[in-house]
Parts: sequence; structure tokens; C-alpha cells
Amino acid sequence: MPPSRPTSRAAAADGAEPTRQSAGPGAGATVAPGPVARGGQRTHRERTLDSRQRILDATVDCLVRYGYAGTTTLVIQAEAGVSRGRLLHHFPSREVLLVAATQHLVTTRLTTTWEHFGKLLDELPDGAARLDRAVEMMWFTFHQPYFWAAMELWTAARTNEALREALAPAERRLGAAIRTAAEGAFGPALASRETFPQVRELLMTSMRGAAMTYGFDPRTAASDPHLPQWKQMARQLLGL
Repeated sequence: MPPSRPTSRAAAADGAEPTRQSAGPGAGATVAPGPVARGGQRTHRERTLDSRQRILDATVDCLVRYGYAGTTTLVIQAEAGVSRGRLLHHFPSREVLLVAATQHLVTTRLTTTWEHFGKLLDELPDGAARLDRAVEMMWFTFHQPYFWAAMELWTAARTNEALREALAPAERRLGAAIRTAAEGAFGPALASRETFPQVRELLMTSMRGAAMTYGFDPRTAASDPHLPQWKQMARQLLGL
């Protein structure tokens, strides 16, 4: 649980430029301040973008560590090191902020993940070997901090109408992007098969359900017994 009176990592003024850590793959890498304008002073636009980035990163950090209930605007404000006015200027409500932060991280990290695995997949010919690697890549994405941040929002949205209304359109856009990325991972020869959409949806929903159990039963994802079963199922349904 977060402290009742959270302390900022760097009680920074809005114009200050503290560095901070971000959650997700590559966590621990310092986010450096943005470019400095001529004369050593940053422009208003640069300061605005920097404070928005700090707020988004802090929000995801809090969701992963404290859960939905513990991620209050006061906790986020202290974590990001921004004023109340600055936070509300960017995000007028808690629901809008939480959705924007999670979508921002998922989109950014997903792009990085696909780019990394894409280079490996490009070296493989279309067929069983590429299918196996693509399934492994999909499973990898369900074990990143952004997955748990998203699940916190999904669970809370069931009983929070305002959050649900903010989350639904963003999730539809993100879902479309994930499906497109999956097509690229499997390659055109497999993605063009008639049964591919069903295979993709079966993998995504099954992996999501299996990944949820890691929240209370941590173990090594790479040795999960479902992994070879998913590969076998995908091969059979795609006719390999």
C-alpha cells in the first residue's frame, strides 16, 4: 500500500528537470531531460512535454506497485514531482490520466518489443519455426509491467462507469494495433490463412488468462506448460 502522505522522489518544481525511473522493459534506464533551447533554456513546449511524460511514467509506476485503489492523484503528483495545477492541466480527471498512461506505455513498449523480435523473425522462413518464435514473443508481452497496469484498469472498470467509458475506445484502438503487430510477427504466409484470425484470438485470450495466475503464483514464464500446447494448437489450426 502507498504511504498516506507520499513523498516525492525529487520534490521538483514544474520548471525543474529531475531524472526518473520508468516501469516496464528496460526499467532502470534513466529518462534524461529533453533538448535544451538556445541559450541553455528550455522552451515552454519542451517543459510541457517533459512534465506530461513524467506524469504518465509515474502513473504506470504507481499502478504496478500500488494497484488501482492506491494510485490516487496525490500519489501520482508526488511521484512525478509536479504541482497539482500542472497535473490537472494535462489530465482533468483521474480516469483520463490512468487510461492515457497505460495506453502510452503499452504502445511504446509494444513497438519496442515487436521491433526487437521482428529482427529475429525476419531471419526465419515462414513455417513452423517462425510460428513457434511468434508464439513465444506473444507470451513474452504478457509478462511485462504494462500488462499488470492494464489489468488493474480492466478490473476496476467493471464497477467504475467513468473509467469504463474512458477505457473502452482506447482499448479498441490498442487492440487493433496489437492484431496488426501479431500479423507481422507470424509473417504474411501464415497471417493470410483463413484460420489465422481465430488462432490469434485464441492465443491472446488464453495467454491473458494464464498470465493472470502469475499475479499470485510467480514462476518462470518460459517453462510454462501451456507454451508447447499453444504452439501445437496453432500449428494444427494453421495446417502446419
